[in-house]
Amino acid sequence: MLKNLLSLLAIAFVGVFSAHGQAFKGRVLDSGSSPIIGAYLIHGDSEHHAHTNDSGYFVLPGVSAGDTLQISHIGFERQVYVIEDLTKEVTIRMKDAAIELGEVVFSQDINPLNTLSRIDLKTNPVNTSQDILRKVPGLFIGQHAGGGKAEQIFLRGFDIDHGTDINITVDGMPVNMVSHAHGQGYSDLHFLIPETIERVDFDKGPYNADKGNFATAGYVNFQTKRGLDKSSVSVQGGSFNSMRTVGLFKLINDTKSNAYIATEYLSNDGPFESSQNFSRLNLMGKYGLTLEDGSDISLLASYFTSKWDASGQIPVRAVESGQITEFGALDDTEGGVTSRMNLALNHTKLVNDRLFVKNNAYYSTYDFELFSNFTFFLEDSINGDQIRQRENRAIFGAESQVTYTNTFSGGDYALQFGVGLRNDFIRDNELAGTKNRDSVRFVTQRGDITESNYYSYVNFDLFLNKLRINPGIRVDYFKYLYQDQLTPEYDPASLTAAVVSPKLNFIYTVNPSVQVFLKSGIGFHSNDTRVVLERPNNESILPRGFGADLGGNFKLSPRLIVNGALWYLGLEQEFVYVGDAGIVEAGGRTARRGVDLGLRWQANNWIYLDGDFTYSYARSIDDPEGDNLIPLAPRITTTGGLSVEKNGFAGALRARYLQDRPANEDNSVVAEGYTILDLNASYSFNNFTVGFFIQNLLNSDWKETQFDTESRIRLPNGQLESSPVSEIHFTPGTPFNFTGFVKFSF
Repeated sequence: MLKNLLSLLAIAFVGVFSAHGQAFKGRVLDSGSSPIIGAYLIHGDSEHHAHTNDSGYFVLPGVSAGDTLQISHIGFERQVYVIEDLTKEVTIRMKDAAIELGEVVFSQDINPLNTLSRIDLKTNPVNTSQDILRKVPGLFIGQHAGGGKAEQIFLRGFDIDHGTDINITVDGMPVNMVSHAHGQGYSDLHFLIPETIERVDFDKGPYNADKGNFATAGYVNFQTKRGLDKSSVSVQGGSFNSMRTVGLFKLINDTKSNAYIATEYLSNDGPFESSQNFSRLNLMGKYGLTLEDGSDISLLASYFTSKWDASGQIPVRAVESGQITEFGALDDTEGGVTSRMNLALNHTKLVNDRLFVKNNAYYSTYDFELFSNFTFFLEDSINGDQIRQRENRAIFGAESQVTYTNTFSGGDYALQFGVGLRNDFIRDNELAGTKNRDSVRFVTQRGDITESNYYSYVNFDLFLNKLRINPGIRVDYFKYLYQDQLTPEYDPASLTAAVVSPKLNFIYTVNPSVQVFLKSGIGFHSNDTRVVLERPNNESILPRGFGADLGGNFKLSPRLIVNGALWYLGLEQEFVYVGDAGIVEAGGRTARRGVDLGLRWQANNWIYLDGDFTYSYARSIDDPEGDNLIPLAPRITTTGGLSVEKNGFAGALRARYLQDRPANEDNSVVAEGYTILDLNASYSFNNFTVGFFIQNLLNSDWKETQFDTESRIRLPNGQLESSPVSEIHFTPGTPFNFTGFVKFSF
């Protein structure tokens, strides 16, 4: 039923477009049966070539039975393939090989960022959940609630909070939570087991028509492995009573079907004087099936639950006076519990030589409860200011995408059309005042939210010799409904809104070593339902972001790749729902511009160096000069590392630097920057791998998250401060942290 429904659009296209002759077609997979994106197939005689798409499919015209092809992709062994039968789709599997930057070539239809992402993931595998988002160059994160809360995100001059201006998905399933109890776009990725990640697809800016809500600063899509070539179990343990176990179990891995299950459990007390008592359990299963008609179906099911205690954000004055240490607490009853269940179905089909269909559908249930105390005794001098935020929700969504390709006398083109929907049903979305996490003193807000997003987009790619022109347009329609449970009568408030987002990109591939681009587009992020309903006549309830990038990718030598971009992003007036206070704050127009630079260099077959530098200039347009800085917006960030892999040994030394940045609008309060060095190493022999991770190798004293907050605290003598104080409140960064591990593969 679902498959037929999602394929209606494809059937309509089939009626219009018929197959245009025979061609060699099939799919390229790795040893674990995951699709290889951008594999390069070239015909030995005519030099006709093709690339695999996002699902690993390819179509290569102009060939005959008996012809020879060369198939290549960075990180895999080159393969020679002899065509035997043009009437059948084939499955080609490639074997892993060492990274060789000399094999990288730039082409019109491959995003170089995705190629670099695969290189980075292979040379520096994801070792912890915190490493997942850091795979995006220039993206920084900060944790400030005991490890269980979603990380704070910084990118391109944005303090994105927990996801307001970055679109995050896993296997096409959204991670961002609309109208969340804690903050708009809240993105908790902790349900994703790092070892199951196959690739990280990302781009910066609002330039992709198939990416909608929250895709202003950029998007990130994590793709999980289709299957496993081996099973494995690993055990980790180290500082602060940390323990982690991971199991990946191959069930099926053949040419037609794949299945595996993955499990993860971890616990950690953390470096704080009051234990975090942190624990998390992840369960995941994935099944893939290729049908006789060429359809490919995969089903993902996962469950995640986590609970923790936290010492919260502490004021600098309490540490400097000696009242507490930097790992102490003024309220150690903070913490929370959360869980999420996911089902995701993906279906792809190469209908004919010209037509490709991709469908997905997902369903998630989610529970969240968080206790925080940011201001201590500012509002209530007797009971304190602790709050509870909680909700439970169900999310359902689906998308169908059809891509039609063809040739003409001057080149090639691809027309892509997509439609989709997302519905969030949020119950008991609440903000309440609590004490010691066990008693509710008052309820500020409680209500039920229904938010629906219906969308459609058209993406057109025109390939003219070396030039690719990519216009696109997207239309999003939202419907908001809120029922306030604190009012005695049933009187739901509702509103609808729509936004149109055009895109226009130019990519010019001078030669396989030089590519330049000019990207432009409009994106948006939705506001919380309660903001929208409080401002029904305001046109900026779906504030837009206007962006442009000018840059290029350059292969300066066979093993040296440099990329860079000059960029601009302006945001319209918007209203923000502050979940911690249950109020609406007006914001102004903002403008950001900056520079991104990246370098990848392979010294020899086993030494690899990477580095990324970003500079961002962020200002509020409507405020006077000197009072127009954007709090916590990063200005200069640098990340880089040296990786080594030879004869079973693998290791990496990595550094990240975040410059001092303003904590308020006039820079009178400064959030201190930091430089952190991490080290990891491992050795593999027979079926075993042993190794270690060291975070903060130099044991630097650093503040992971910082906010300029007004608070009032109780002094050691039991008296309250005479008046509130506004200053930096921070969560300390983890000190030197050693973790050892052993892994067995079978």
